Amino acid sequence: LFSLDGRFIRDITLPGLGTASWSDAEQKATELFYSFATFISPPSVYRLDLNTGQSELIHTSKLSFDPARYVTEQVFYRSKDGTRVPMFLVHRRGIERNGRNPVLLYGYGGFNIALTPWFSSSHIAWMDMGGIFAVANLRGGSEYGEAWHLAGSKLNKQNVFDDFIAAAEWLISNQYTSSSKLAIEGESNGGLLMGAVVNQRPDLFGAVLAGVGVMDMLRYNKFTAGVGWVGDYGSPENQEEFRALLAYSPLHNIRAGVRYPAVLVTTADHDDRVVPGHSFKYTATLQAAQAGPAPILIRVETRAGHGGGKPRLKVINLTTDQYAFVLRSLNISLPKSF
Repeated sequence: LFSLDGRFIRDITLPGLGTASWSDAEQKATELFYSFATFISPPSVYRLDLNTGQSELIHTSKLSFDPARYVTEQVFYRSKDGTRVPMFLVHRRGIERNGRNPVLLYGYGGFNIALTPWFSSSHIAWMDMGGIFAVANLRGGSEYGEAWHLAGSKLNKQNVFDDFIAAAEWLISNQYTSSSKLAIEGESNGGLLMGAVVNQRPDLFGAVLAGVGVMDMLRYNKFTAGVGWVGDYGSPENQEEFRALLAYSPLHNIRAGVRYPAVLVTTADHDDRVVPGHSFKYTATLQAAQAGPAPILIRVETRAGHGGGKPRLKVINLTTDQYAFVLRSLNISLPKSF
């Protein structure tokens, strides 16, 4: 907290490791309100007394689970070039590091977007099934400012994939999981991430959830909102950037005769952000190239778009299909208590 002339007053103590969202306040106000959410608790509303720096809980949700049963930790690992990258791990208390835990590793890495803690009831279900939820804060986001963003964009985009692969390798080497128990997930730019890392390290993952991904990097700018992404990806019309795009484009780096992991591609018939043609072409090409027994499937939602504003029932049905796919692909038996 600072005064209007820039003088430091005090730090504001937050309830834990999470994400605070602040309201606006009048210049002479003595209070303001903020919400605070974590991976294991939904947003709660607090009143902050600006004179004392004390926060008061105003509203919180009624929960059907005990957040104290779970723990969130932040770890750091080294990427291929030695860059120190943060990652969140969320799981049930007392979990054993025996190399056999199912892990769902999530990533995005682009467009100056930071992945700070957020609550999802589906993640609680995943942890109650014995799983670990991991979020890698890849370059391309805004976690460490604009330099971190630029280090994962345009000609530097490979850094994003290196960061994600290094996160998976760290989880395995530190006995949290193994390749056969490791699932990965990403949507939109994160779907591109899924396609790229599967091509580069098909041996590293057991199951892949690739949602509404940008899979054709040589033509992405020709459809709907695609031209607006040139600032982050680079342009296929620029020779140097074209070569960089071709080097990792998910569609163009699929190799025939490779044993790919199980992949579930998801899209929607009315997606005007990342048109479903990306997913159609990618899935068909990957199915034709698959040399192993793992399924390559696509799920097409009807009367839906890129994801925002999707009705609750569609969200539940999608999550159910995704988790069922992961459980089968990783050969996970549900605990008796579930």
